[in-house]
Amino acid sequence: MRFHPFLALRAAPEVAADIAAPPYDVVDRAEARRLAEGQPRCFLRVSRPDLEFSDDVPPDDPAVYRRAAERLAQFQAEGWLIRDVAPAYFLYRLAVGAHEQRGVVGVCDVRDYESGAIRRHEKTRAAPEADRIRHTEAINANAGPVLMAWPGDPRFAALCAEAEASAPLYDLRRPDGVRHTIWRFQQSEALQALFSRASAFYIADGHHRAASAAAVAARRRAADPRHTGEEEYHRFLAAVFPADQLRIGPYNRLIRDLKGLTAAAFREAVARRFDVRPAAGPIPSGPGRLALWLQGCWHELSWTLTDAERADPVAALDVSVLQNRLLGPVLGVRDPRTDPRLIFRGGAHSAEALAAAAARGEGAAVFSLWPVSIAQLMAVADAGLTLPPKSTWFEPKLLSGLLIHPLDDASGQ
Repeated sequence: MRFHPFLALRAAPEVAADIAAPPYDVVDRAEARRLAEGQPRCFLRVSRPDLEFSDDVPPDDPAVYRRAAERLAQFQAEGWLIRDVAPAYFLYRLAVGAHEQRGVVGVCDVRDYESGAIRRHEKTRAAPEADRIRHTEAINANAGPVLMAWPGDPRFAALCAEAEASAPLYDLRRPDGVRHTIWRFQQSEALQALFSRASAFYIADGHHRAASAAAVAARRRAADPRHTGEEEYHRFLAAVFPADQLRIGPYNRLIRDLKGLTAAAFREAVARRFDVRPAAGPIPSGPGRLALWLQGCWHELSWTLTDAERADPVAALDVSVLQNRLLGPVLGVRDPRTDPRLIFRGGAHSAEALAAAAARGEGAAVFSLWPVSIAQLMAVADAGLTLPPKSTWFEPKLLSGLLIHPLDDASGQ
């Protein structure tokens, strides 16, 4: 794999806590506005500039993208963002509770994305991809990293330990309890050699960021007949973690109605398709099971896969069994990506939140799923297939604004 150090535009350490922000795509406009209120350095003003406009201005209005460029220029003029003088990799450690994960922030080559060496498990949607294309072109930079997995290497731990022996560039503990610590790697050549032996990277989170980066590179390549393939616009920001360190959370579902069925008729339909027993709470006891909330009670559903399902890495997934055996044929959810009756929420406490919403009359039933494993994700990507929509929820999330990848060359031209 071609995974390079880069010349970072990064947060000045003394204001890094003010700049650091959640990824643009995990907050809506109202939440972004709330987080940035009274915070002129909040990076959401660059990554979600629509927060500074009234709601009658569409998020894709040209003025919104101009504002992103203005804010990035302001952040640099004020000294809140500083440009490094030498390319580097960065060690990014996330810690929450007993969980820790260590990855490398660098830049991938779009040619590895185009060839399929960077594996995907999700189809991108035209509107979000177009938004990130316009945003990237407006600010001439990748504002946030694509989260990726790689199989790992035994030598990686020693390189991390060496980096952690030095003082970190940033050490931030966020309100959600996640600690984000970043060091500059001194062993760039050793890291580059390590990653060059990897046969594949796997996009975990950030498919639209990767797709938009490839689209921007294709446009610039077409307009630059003298390109060599080594221009900075051929690269995009990524944070690559060993696969066994990534943590996938559940992505649960609420259905607003039972498509005209009474609760009793729905129970009968469920019992014909699954083994059903009472459950003490919303967390399934393991893979191959899911929890159903109905009329204030939790039930655990289990099943046996058919031979055809076992042979198909997508059909074998718990989320596919739910869709193919219940949501589609019983509740009429033909396309879970677009059906307005289906509400999704990810994270450790999402099932309780959805059940509380259903109890308030906002839904008829809740489905709590066991998380997809990283091995399942990689198997689907290796087969050239895609996961069902809203299948994976990666946490903890990386912060935006600490490390930015400008698309110009090292001289800043």
